[in-house]
Formats: sequence, structure tokens, C-alpha cells
Amino acid sequence: MNTTAANYAEILEQVASTTIAQNAAQVDQEGAFPQVSIAALREAGLLGAVSATEVGGLGLGIQGAARIVRRIAEECGSTAMVVTMHYCGAAVLEAHGSMEVRRAAASGEHLSTLAFSESGSRSHFWAPNGTAETQNGHIVLNASKSWVTSASHAAAYVWSSKPLAAEGFSTLWLVPATGSGIAVKGPFHGMGLRGNDSSPVMAEGVNVPPGAQLGEDGKGFDIMMGVVLPLFNVLIASCSNGLMAGAVRRTVAHAAAVRHSDTGSSLGELPTIRNYIARMQVKSSMADALLQDTIAALGAQRADGMLRVLECKAASGETSNEVLDIAMRVCGGAAFRKEVGVERLFRDARAAGVMSPTTDQLYDFIGKAVCGMPLF
Repeated sequence: MNTTAANYAEILEQVASTTIAQNAAQVDQEGAFPQVSIAALREAGLLGAVSATEVGGLGLGIQGAARIVRRIAEECGSTAMVVTMHYCGAAVLEAHGSMEVRRAAASGEHLSTLAFSESGSRSHFWAPNGTAETQNGHIVLNASKSWVTSASHAAAYVWSSKPLAAEGFSTLWLVPATGSGIAVKGPFHGMGLRGNDSSPVMAEGVNVPPGAQLGEDGKGFDIMMGVVLPLFNVLIASCSNGLMAGAVRRTVAHAAAVRHSDTGSSLGELPTIRNYIARMQVKSSMADALLQDTIAALGAQRADGMLRVLECKAASGETSNEVLDIAMRVCGGAAFRKEVGVERLFRDARAAGVMSPTTDQLYDFIGKAVCGMPLF
């Protein structure tokens, strides 16, 4: 498929409205990795959104990636999460990876992900406990990663460790997922995003070559803050906004289709129901507006860019919970069944708040920024 920056939105709509939509319920019900949907996105060239055109990517940047994730999330939160983490990993590889791995990430042959979170550091993802040591010309990694999306399906992990020798919080590495000493402690049995294969990954004496280092020793924090955090927060916000858009669409359809037998009127003809749907729409639009301003702030390198990055994930995550609560209320007893579709989105929306940086962590950062205090 000849996907370009000019026609990617049209191709995205085709894939999202057919393959992803058709497989979403099964992915959720079985807790299965969305293989078919990811394959369709790969075939369409959409996994190369953040990769440069020189390596076969689309070169869409953060705005194009956000649009793709938002549309996917309208249909399947699990697929949107897998794509989000692939884009984040691919962005690091674009900045610090070899030409070969950049091409593989752009084509989707190399499904990427991040391996930052650890049970010890918890929401402080920038300060890993895992170690890296030089032994006999190799780097030996040991760590216990608590959450890695696409853990058993990614080609390799963008992996954080304590620095080898330099000062700083961390150093980043490209670690093959099938390397000796890597153990995925799956499968994932979660309340929401059930198909995203987010499992603990253990590394015991994992050997990688010195060339697997991404960026300078001790500079992992800078890459996390400069490359990963803006993209991750924007894409998680996009996922939340997509879930809201999907909820509004499904709730409106339900309200129009369901009728009272005694009056013949639809739910949508009731002022109370229209009021609730209006609230859903307003809240969704507010979150979208903040997200678009965040993207604009990053593009223009505005002074408030990082503040917006912090705000957009917190706002979209919290708002999506509110909107899905209303969707469940409007759809009533039918919402507790699978066929209406909002119950799945309701569960998926809960995940944004616990993804590091968590919503509570973001509020602390935002408060520090507004009060003129250093974040770290």
C-alpha cells in the first residue's frame, strides 16, 4: 500500500473502520494481542508515522502520530496502546539508533516498545534500579521491569538501566526481546487494555554489545525528558480522547435506537439524555482543544510547552473517566453488556491514570511548574 503524508488519514480510516473495529471486541474478550490489527497497520505503512522518510517512514511527527492513535483508540484501546509504545520506542531509535534498526522500525518489521517501569522506582520511571556492567567486552544487564507493553511481541526493548560509569539517573539500551536471560512473566490479565500484552520482564545476566547503547552513558534522563515524555504524554492523551470520541459515537447511536414502547419516543428525545450527551461532547472537545494546543506549543517551541505536555495527559485521562461514566449512565443496563461497546471503553479509560507519570505525579509536577519550583 502506497501510504504517504498526503493520504495517510484516508488509509487510516479504512484500517480503523474495518480491521481494527472488527477485531476489537475479540481482543478484549480473549485478552489477546491485536495481531491482525497490528499487521494491517504495518501493511498500510502506518507504523512508520514518526520515522523519517529517508528510512521509509512517513515523517508525520507528533501531530500525525497523535491523529493515528486517537482514531485507533475509538475502536480499540489495546491496539492504540501498542502503537503508542511502538512510536515512543521508534522515536528514540530515530534519534540514537542505527540506520538498519531505524528502517526496520519504519517498516513495522521491528515492533518497538519501552522498558522503563520497575517495581522499585514505581512512578519515578526516570530513576531505574536495574544495572549495567561491562564484562569481557560486553554489557551485562540485570533488572526487573514491572510493565512492558507488547512484552512478548516486540522485537526489542528500549531499556533503561543505571549508568555504566557516568553521573546521571540512567542509560538507555536496545535489548532484543529474545535475548538469553530475558523472561516475560505473562500473560497479561488486566481490567482494561486487555490485549496490550503489558507484562513484567526480567533480565538476568543479559549480554548486549556496547553498540546497543542509545545515546551517551548517563544521558538516559535527557532522552526520556526530551524525546519520550512529550510524545508519550501526547499519545496517551490522544488515546484517552479517542476513547471519549468512541464513547460519544456509541452513546448517541444507542440513544437514537432505543425507544420506549409506551410513548414511541427514543432516549435521545429526552432532554435529560441530550443534556448528558452534550456534557460528554463538551468535555471531549475541551480535552481535544488542550491536546491540540500542546502539539502547537511543542511545534513552536513555546515556553509553556512542557507545562502543556504535563497538563494534556492529566486532563485527558481524568476527563475520559468522566465521559465514560456518563456513557455508562446514559446507556443504562445495556451498558453492562458487551454489545453496546461502552463498557470496554470504560475499562480501557481507567489505565491512563496509572501509567507513569501517573495523574497524581503529573499534578505534583504541574503544581511545581506553576509555583516556579524545579520539577526534579
